[in-house]
Amino acid sequence: MTMSGRERDPRRRRGEAPAARRSERVRRSAPKTSGKKRPGGQPSARPRPKSGSAGAFGLSSTRRAAVLATVVCAMALSVSVPLRTYLSQRDELATQEQRQVELAREVQDLRQRKAELSDPAHVEAEARARLGYVRPGETPYIVEVPAQPEAAPQPQEPPDDGRAWYEQLWDSVTGK
Repeated sequence: MTMSGRERDPRRRRGEAPAARRSERVRRSAPKTSGKKRPGGQPSARPRPKSGSAGAFGLSSTRRAAVLATVVCAMALSVSVPLRTYLSQRDELATQEQRQVELAREVQDLRQRKAELSDPAHVEAEARARLGYVRPGETPYIVEVPAQPEAAPQPQEPPDDGRAWYEQLWDSVTGK
């Protein structure tokens, strides 16, 4: 006659709780190793703690560098377009401000000129100087100063340095 699992278990006979028996079964079913290698040269099934060489997120240093380079490139690309826009708008703003200052100066000059032209004496002086107007009864005189005759320029003869005409032509084209 064979004994069943219940009859062989000495705790069953002593009246232990079922939960205690389950934990005992779990402990018994686990293989007992003393930390040595198994007979086939294979390591035990227990996982070993990883060394610190894997780094953050379990990536090697090469992969971490590649991820870092990718992140840096993505950030540079995402910043470059707004930065370029900002710089171009800043240059355009400086140009427009300079143009505004020039226009304000021009407006001030034109206002001054308008004030001058509202004076009848100034208008008369302008008409006499620029247009040659005279008042009725006045005799205009125009004095022309004779210009000095210009001396005719001496024609320059190209220096004859014994080179052929095509060499001189090539030198004139290249600028030597």
